Amino acid sequence: MSIDDLKLLYGIGCLVLGLIILSPTLTMVISLPGGERFSELWILGPEHLAENYPFNIVEGRVYNISLGVANHMGKTEYYVVYVKVRNQTEPLPNSVNGTPSPLNPVFEYRVFIGDSEVWEKEISFSLKEFTFENGSCRVSKLFLGGNSIDIDKVAFWDAENRGFYFQIFFELWIYDSKVMGFQYHNRFVGLWLNATLTS
Repeated sequence: MSIDDLKLLYGIGCLVLGLIILSPTLTMVISLPGGERFSELWILGPEHLAENYPFNIVEGRVYNISLGVANHMGKTEYYVVYVKVRNQTEPLPNSVNGTPSPLNPVFEYRVFIGDSEVWEKEISFSLKEFTFENGSCRVSKLFLGGNSIDIDKVAFWDAENRGFYFQIFFELWIYDSKVMGFQYHNRFVGLWLNATLTS
């Protein structure tokens, strides 16, 4: 082995040893691309399963669901989940355009969630003050987690599906420090309710 080969081997060894020693510091300076960053939003039924959701509801009866959000964004995030109520003709969020429903929220949940952490909340709700007339059903109040909320929603009889349909849905928004406000995070889940029963 020549002296030039030994110098080259010594240089490579020093470089490798230097990178090993500096690797903890380099990871703070160099950010390697991570996996896909996303958030999850879900609702579960009363047994904490994706089944037995309330559907045919009785005026004033209390129903339970669980609302959950999971953070896989790579850092702690500040979320707001807007609760909205619609009849079968009012608009949902547009997933293609990434735009929220133009309906006003009736309630909200705000929460900080660390990376790879989950927030979950059991929610009790009931609809009250049903009025049936001229082929329509008006629901005046939503009770949500002990809060009485005026909603005043009207649904017309759906002859094909035989019911008066309302939907409670949840939109996920995330805080964007660039705009210093919440932005719709293109995730929503909903729960259809048939308000045909009064007792």
